[in-house]
Amino acid sequence: MSSVADVLGDTFGRIGDDVVALVEPTSDADLVRRVAPGANTVGWLVWHLLRVQDDHVADAAGTEQVWFASGWVDRFGLPFEAGATGYGQTPDEVDAVRPTAELLTGYAREVTAATQRYVSGLDEGDLDRVVDEGWDPPVTLAARLVSVIGDDLKHLGQAEYAAGLS
Repeated sequence: MSSVADVLGDTFGRIGDDVVALVEPTSDADLVRRVAPGANTVGWLVWHLLRVQDDHVADAAGTEQVWFASGWVDRFGLPFEAGATGYGQTPDEVDAVRPTAELLTGYAREVTAATQRYVSGLDEGDLDRVVDEGWDPPVTLAARLVSVIGDDLKHLGQAEYAAGLS
């Protein structure tokens, strides 16, 4: 039987692999094109899902986000708060996220590796640890990781759909 670490590592690995498989063959122009007025771009959707994963997992792990630790914040050069994850962004802010495929795949690989390193050390007993007391009820590690996986998969599916309309 697989351990918690194996299941989580495989899940996050699949997300990372699927992000790379989607982005690598996509032109930079297609990454920033809206398929309909007000729609999020493929590039923004992928950037956002990676930022949420990086932010939330780093917080749970008590580590620095890859975004900052490896200088991705500077490489992307976005015109808003350095710690932004995309949550609640306006259409103009979505338009400001204009990544290349190379930037997105590099960041995706590093976020995936950092996440997998963290989850590889987890066991079932770790999942009940409270990682965010700002909610009622407080958020456990299990709930946080499931939330990140769900958010990643929703945004990845949206990005795949939008890319398919190109």
